[in-house]
Amino acid sequence: QIERFKSVSIFCNARMGTKEIQEYCRLDANGQRLLARASDTLMLSARAVHSILKVARTIADLDQSADIRTGHVAEAVQYRGFDRENNSTLNG
Repeated sequence: QIERFKSVSIFCNARMGTKEIQEYCRLDANGQRLLARASDTLMLSARAVHSILKVARTIADLDQSADIRTGHVAEAVQYRGFDRENNSTLNG
């Protein structure tokens, strides 16, 4: 992340804006299909999709992968579901 963001005033994936997400969070066709299905099924907002992409980028980084793979997207979507479950339980 440090190397990726050395020319901009961002220090971590969580701080990426739309421009950086488009540049650094590109998905292959399978990843795009998975994210589209998840977005439709879970009725995700654009903001939620961006959040998933940021998490997927972080998972790929931890996996030392330059590319975000389908598995990274799937894991990020699972965390999104887990986070929503916990929030509804805590606020419920």
